[in-house]
Amino acid sequence: MRSRLRVIVTGLIAQYPLGGVTWDYVQYLLGFARLGHDVYYLEDTGQWPYNPVAGALGADCAYNVGYLAKVMSRFGLDDRWAYRFADKARRKSEWFGLSDLDRAAVVESADLLVNLSCALERCERYRRVSRLVLIDTDPVFTQIKLARGQRDFAAQVDAHDAHFSFGECLSDRIPRTGHRWRATRQPIVLSEWRPAATPRNVVTTVMNWTSYRSVAYGGQSYGQKDVEFMRFLELPGLVSPTVLEVAVGPGKTRRTPRELLTHKGWRVVDPARVCPDVDRYRDYIQSSLAEWSVAKNGYVVGRPGWFSGRSACYLAAAKPVIVQDTGVGTVLPVGQGILTFDTLEAAADAIREVESDYDRHARAAREIAEACFDSGKVLSRLLEEALD
Repeated sequence: MRSRLRVIVTGLIAQYPLGGVTWDYVQYLLGFARLGHDVYYLEDTGQWPYNPVAGALGADCAYNVGYLAKVMSRFGLDDRWAYRFADKARRKSEWFGLSDLDRAAVVESADLLVNLSCALERCERYRRVSRLVLIDTDPVFTQIKLARGQRDFAAQVDAHDAHFSFGECLSDRIPRTGHRWRATRQPIVLSEWRPAATPRNVVTTVMNWTSYRSVAYGGQSYGQKDVEFMRFLELPGLVSPTVLEVAVGPGKTRRTPRELLTHKGWRVVDPARVCPDVDRYRDYIQSSLAEWSVAKNGYVVGRPGWFSGRSACYLAAAKPVIVQDTGVGTVLPVGQGILTFDTLEAAADAIREVESDYDRHARAAREIAEACFDSGKVLSRLLEEALD
């Protein structure tokens, strides 16, 4: 293992103060800390933050700063975070958390800055850090943005010394960008995830109906989850009496058709009620029987080998996952614990298979998490490749 390093992690915890988003980023912090590194969280997106109470982006950050402070305290990182609120209305910004002097000292002395999800507004502000590392958590869409010539985005990507992607097998279906995209995946702090003693007899998932608009490139459309989900509307009728539950919000660019989903037999619940924070999000996953989920249409078309960080949490909680195929079988073991599908009939068969031998699939799920997603293994490899 590398000697003790000072590592800065960026992300979107305050930008989108929701349970699942928080786990995506906080497991990097906990994982690096458990490897013995000196870790800090710094959020500098330049965006107005989303307020889940108001259900919109806002010009006030009180809720978001309070949420971030509680999360950092919850995980013993009280004095190890900073957040910049960009007040666009008054064309000024304000920092919270670390003092200006302490924040500058951390940046000046850091060995590595891990920029998750292209979250930093301006990477050049952090060039004093010895090594800048980008982790692309949205493969296919990231590469298309670069191929379409979005210069500001390309400048941000090019500012990094090393580039990683959750697209672990970027195929010829995805445009080349001139970058060396190294494979990586979501780290999971395994000790944080345990199965509930008596899980609900419900197959669940947590999802966005749409995250942003579809994009087109080379005559091909690359859409969101709504495109794929509509192909599986009839699934509850095929697997009844199994209950399929989706925790889904209103949709960012296209309204979630809650009435249609309910009519087709889906149980639709509000994520703001059932899993709004880190603890209730974890409880929701740990109390589920298994996960069933579609992927973004762009991932299905591009087949980058993407696998959801949320699904990795289900695996860690010994919950089998039944997920739409994105080429993931080339990078992870499938058939036990992870089952993939392309068609409505295959999705129904996978659910029946899990139910027919649940204990075997549950054991396999946890074993995959331990072998493939353990934060110690994932982050040790990331550090070796990022620094060499």
